[in-house]
Amino acid sequence: MMMESVELPNRLAILPFRNKLLLPGAVIRIRCTSPSSVKLVEQELWQKEDKGVIGILLVQDSAETSTVDPALSPGVGTDSVECTLKNQASISDSNHHDGKRLQQVHWHKWGVAARALHLSRGVERPSGRVTYTVVLEGLCRFRVQEISTRGTYHTARITSLELTKAEMEQVEQDQEFIVLSRQFKATAMELISVLEQKQKTGGRTKNLLETVPVHKLADIFVASFEISFEEQLSMLDAVDVKGRLSKAIELVDRHLQSIRVAEKITQKVEGNLSKSQKEFLLRQQMKAIKEELGDNEDEEDDLTALERKMLGAGMPVNVWKHARRELRSLKKMQPQQPGYNSSRVYLELLADLPWQKTSEEHELDLKAAKERLDSEHYGLFKIKQRIIEYLAVRKLKPDARGPVLCFVGPPGVGKTSLASSVATALGREFVRISLGGVKDEADIRGHRRTYVGSMPGRLIDGIKRVGVSNPVMLLDEIDKTGSDVRGDPASALLEVLDPEQNKTFNDHYLNAPFDLSKVTFVATANKIQPIPPALLDRMEVIELPGYTPEEKLKIAMLHLIPRVLDQNGLSSDLLQIPEGVVRLIIQKYTREAGVRNLERKLASLARAAAVQVVEQEHAMPLSKDVQRLTNPLLDSKLAVEAEVEMEIIPMAANNHHISNALGTSLPLIVDETMLEKVLGPPRYGDRETAERVNTPGVAIGLVWTAFGGEVQFVEATSMVGRGDLHLTGQLGDVIKESAQIALTWVRARATQLKLSMAEEHDLLGGRDIHIHFPAGAIPKDGPSAGVTLVTSLVSLFNQRRVRADTAMTGEITLSGLVLAVGGIKDKVLAAHRHGIKRLILPNSNLKDLVEVPASILSSLEIIPAKRVEDVVEQALEGGCPWRICSKL
Repeated sequence: MMMESVELPNRLAILPFRNKLLLPGAVIRIRCTSPSSVKLVEQELWQKEDKGVIGILLVQDSAETSTVDPALSPGVGTDSVECTLKNQASISDSNHHDGKRLQQVHWHKWGVAARALHLSRGVERPSGRVTYTVVLEGLCRFRVQEISTRGTYHTARITSLELTKAEMEQVEQDQEFIVLSRQFKATAMELISVLEQKQKTGGRTKNLLETVPVHKLADIFVASFEISFEEQLSMLDAVDVKGRLSKAIELVDRHLQSIRVAEKITQKVEGNLSKSQKEFLLRQQMKAIKEELGDNEDEEDDLTALERKMLGAGMPVNVWKHARRELRSLKKMQPQQPGYNSSRVYLELLADLPWQKTSEEHELDLKAAKERLDSEHYGLFKIKQRIIEYLAVRKLKPDARGPVLCFVGPPGVGKTSLASSVATALGREFVRISLGGVKDEADIRGHRRTYVGSMPGRLIDGIKRVGVSNPVMLLDEIDKTGSDVRGDPASALLEVLDPEQNKTFNDHYLNAPFDLSKVTFVATANKIQPIPPALLDRMEVIELPGYTPEEKLKIAMLHLIPRVLDQNGLSSDLLQIPEGVVRLIIQKYTREAGVRNLERKLASLARAAAVQVVEQEHAMPLSKDVQRLTNPLLDSKLAVEAEVEMEIIPMAANNHHISNALGTSLPLIVDETMLEKVLGPPRYGDRETAERVNTPGVAIGLVWTAFGGEVQFVEATSMVGRGDLHLTGQLGDVIKESAQIALTWVRARATQLKLSMAEEHDLLGGRDIHIHFPAGAIPKDGPSAGVTLVTSLVSLFNQRRVRADTAMTGEITLSGLVLAVGGIKDKVLAAHRHGIKRLILPNSNLKDLVEVPASILSSLEIIPAKRVEDVVEQALEGGCPWRICSKL
């Protein structure tokens, strides 16, 4: 520490500081990055080694906003700083960017001379900019007489304010100075004693009191405190020694009192607590701090705010009584008690629920709603008509309790988006509750509050999230719920979907009735069978069987292609997919009821096109006649050697410019060659059925699955054995029984149908029958394969092939009647997708063909069948000539 008198030159190089000061006796570390400060360090400190002295001067902006002459107010570069005592380790600090042209600036009239204790030079990568890290020690104050510019930095003509030896002797004889010195030393010694007790240090600081002059000691002590910038500035301005001591006594005493208050709080807390209560200790410390500040009403204010929020929630009277009783219990509890937090969360839920708040429905416009449904959903005429009917009833009777609509259909046909459209048409909020995989009844009814981690059910949580009591709530995948030891969620939904019961829906966590009658419920499912009958009875089922190829084509052109192009950063100017190509994708690459796989194939084409577009952009050569951009503001910043962060602004270029520069043909039009290159060879061919139905014993059936209608081949063969029937293909009990019925019927009619000789009455004599359903990894079950099994067996025994263009569906009885089955539209569409031309359907299912589009029916031959003999006659090649001999 340099405590002897300092002789300063008449002129010093000035390093400007902003919002930070350096007091005599303090040590500071700065990082110089601006060109002006780097130049100053190089010329004034780096070359002079330990003899360099510079001035630290505060600079402040004027409140005026008008621009002044730069010569009067030159640009000032500042670097970020952090102060510390000389005997403490300094820390590095981040640089402050320089170079912004200032408005009117003011230099402070007092400054502090500083010398460099340590210098280090660095180079930033990759810019190559030179920086300096400087550790400075404050020496003494000076007065600024005149400021001028030397190259890129400033210098000042100064007058040193350091007291000479004679002046100091004269001051030390002043009685007021003697009193202030004693008072300062006594306060400083008391502070050192307190710190020594807390930190077990202080020997070096006591030595300072005996060796360092009092007026310098005042600066050193104040510089070691965390004080505000204004207090630092007032200490710098205390040029008079006695005023400086008075200010230092005030700041040291304030610091001492703050330490005493902290000790008092600690003693008060530790006297009331045991050592093991760490969490309680922290809370008591907080409480003691608030008592010292006179601000101990925060918790009470929070509970008051919660009570006010509960009052404004509009709870029913019985719920409010229950909530108020819970609130009174909460007020008597301490925050650290176990049940406090759970009770608080429960009351916040009661306050957040929209007991009375509803979304205002706008005037229903059926025409606008119909136009919106048509624009968002192609086809689905019956479904859209049902939605319009629902809206019409709502318009005539707003408080009507409409039925719960349940959209049933394969994936990708638009069930969820239809529910969202209902909410939009009604002008209500929309909330989706996913029930897929839910096995716990508590997910619907909530957990009881006696359990740890209890929470409300999904319905109440959805109502809370949406914030209104009359949203459109989608119960998605309602057929995917299961049941186990934790209860049956589907049974819990019985109360939810019953308009006579959901007025007082009781969530176990809420433990209070909540009115769900205002909610419009919409459900979705892939199939009806898993839904319990009691739950299904509460819903109106609307089937979405799937789309025809023409509907898929329209959906792709109107909705899928624009969406795929947008998602992949393309436009119709860059990529075009013709209708013919889309039709090929539908026929040869996708066989589904919905359009999700179709969208995935289109996305594959878009991604391949995106790769080509990006590669072409990177290959575009740069223009050689690039002109230099001129900007007055940029030029002015460069003129003052400011640090300028460059912002790269891309030049506007449209697709035609790119196309012309590349010499390539945009847009890219997808053809069959690109289709096969991206998607691979076609997955489905036109002759698949003909190739598979080329031997006797193979028949084509139509089945319904959760993914829509499908074509199912049935293969039968015989071998030497003991008359057993073997079934393979991962079959369910129903379809196994159908196979037994089919074999029994064929064996009973074998002689009449001339399937065996007169002396051979048993078809299975000495041989086994094996029936196989291909795609053995897929489970199969259902009562619609009876006619297919009979046809396959008759074909096997008679050695006649089944027609390759004919498919069939229907269940049979032992007497030979053909019974009606479900999913006719799905099965007809599946047959059309596979290129089948003839369909054998139960006669009682002809009425279901009204749902099939006329364009599909016109391309198919529909053959009704009342008995099994009708099916066999139409299915086998060459008909059934032996039927004349049959007495059936």
